[in-house]
Amino acid sequence: MSKRKNTTRTNPDIHVIYEDNHLLVIDKPAGVLSQEDHTGDPDVLTLCKSYLKKKYNKPGNVFLGLVHRLDRPVSGLMVLARTSKAAARLSEQVRKHAMDKTYWAMAEGMTPMEKTLVHYLEKDKNSNNVSAYKSKRGRAKEAKLSFKTIKQSAHYSLVEVDLITGRPHQIRVQFAKEGFPLWGDYRYGEPGKKGKDLGLRAVKLAFDHPTTQKRMFFEVDPPNLQPWNFFDY
Repeated sequence: MSKRKNTTRTNPDIHVIYEDNHLLVIDKPAGVLSQEDHTGDPDVLTLCKSYLKKKYNKPGNVFLGLVHRLDRPVSGLMVLARTSKAAARLSEQVRKHAMDKTYWAMAEGMTPMEKTLVHYLEKDKNSNNVSAYKSKRGRAKEAKLSFKTIKQSAHYSLVEVDLITGRPHQIRVQFAKEGFPLWGDYRYGEPGKKGKDLGLRAVKLAFDHPTTQKRMFFEVDPPNLQPWNFFDY
């Protein structure tokens, strides 16, 4: 299910990967918020509500549930719920770790071929920065992921990451803590150097359909842009 059927025709435009009466699966562009915040910048939820309202000529407010988020600089697959029942059932899958999310990350340095990372993460609400620790401390929560290295060059490693927990900034912080900051990560890797998109993309998503219970699988390709065009796939 990797074909892009249409777009939201919004600004910015968003590719719609799959749509039915219960679900909307999209390819979120890098730099777009998942949900409205204090900045007033465009966000996925508002743009997709506008798309559905226009497409189906719906009067009044359109329901669309945010089941999970991607950080603003992260691109890739997201599923949104078009009914409250779907939202509740998909959210339950997230809580029970039954929704599988796979990412590609472009990391600096030579990563191990395979590894599981376990850290304890604590978020500073004032700065929105997350700190990683090797052992439990204070209010820090356990964060766990596994990865395998797909390709490597002299300076970069392309890794496929399976999230086991879902913490804020988790992949970015854990890789930076291990000494492999992600391409273009100015918050945790390259402070002060602007102009690069973050090398992190949600490329695979799997979950049970909220009404049919059928397992749904989605996959998107990386764009032909830096850093994804460093390697031939």
